[in-house]
Amino acid sequence: MQIYLANTRGMCAGVNRAINVVELALQKYGSDTYVLHEVVHNKHVVNNLRDKGAHFVESLDEIPQGKVVIFSAHGVGKCIVAKAKERGLKIIDATCPLVTRIHKKINKASDLGQEVIVIGHHGHQEVIGTIGQYTYDKSLVHVVENVDDVNKLEVKTDNLVFATQTTLSIDETKKTVDALRSRFVNIKGPQKDDTCFATQLRQNAIKDLAKYCELILVAGSKNSSNSKRLSEVAISCGCKSYLIDDYTDIQDSYLEGISKVGISAGASAPEYIVEDIITYLKSKGANENVICIGEVPKNLSFALPDDI
Repeated sequence: MQIYLANTRGMCAGVNRAINVVELALQKYGSDTYVLHEVVHNKHVVNNLRDKGAHFVESLDEIPQGKVVIFSAHGVGKCIVAKAKERGLKIIDATCPLVTRIHKKINKASDLGQEVIVIGHHGHQEVIGTIGQYTYDKSLVHVVENVDDVNKLEVKTDNLVFATQTTLSIDETKKTVDALRSRFVNIKGPQKDDTCFATQLRQNAIKDLAKYCELILVAGSKNSSNSKRLSEVAISCGCKSYLIDDYTDIQDSYLEGISKVGISAGASAPEYIVEDIITYLKSKGANENVICIGEVPKNLSFALPDDI
């Protein structure tokens, strides 16, 4: 069995920034550090930070007054920020700058009274935070996931704008954007979508892997949107694919009859998970030589928040 490894994989700049924010807060505030929701969607990262002393909560009501609250990389709505201030919490915002960019668009649309359509997954923290930027009239905000949703959509005005979740499938999002532009010819929005460059590059790398492989294993947690999309892209390219938290999720049946296996990782998956997967596959008889596929990405980083 030959292993192929995507050069563009794993943690993105926004994820690294969010993790750094929590670790610096722990150094500064210790056990007073609380994180609203998972800072990034990866169980290994969250468990590691929890072991270091971070408290992960699902509601501001769980945080004692006067403590530190960190908003996750996915962002939060305006009402959450206001409530945190009312409770006297020290706020540290770890929202990915690329998500913040979308928030600013929705803020502007709200100020102008425009009707907003967000392409994304219902209930995802990033989508909740994005629509939470709109305060003008909540009935003028809609979430759609696909072309069918667009066809069923009922709007109240022709003053429409759209935005997209950053971690969607590029190909599927294009179909949804095209459907929006076809149905609502005057709708305003980005030329293509708001999918972040890290998402785009990782999906492109999966397509490159698929040219060589019969199976692609994607390291990432089940609640990670971008990781799910990587596995879906692999399947759409004709490969078998499984989303795995780590090597312990690999079943013998996954490898039966496979001579070429590809490996990648979602934008919130630590590199050591990939290394463990490779070690495990070698223990199962894979070639020692791993073939790397695609261009090596540039190391990018985002500045930390001023208040950390």
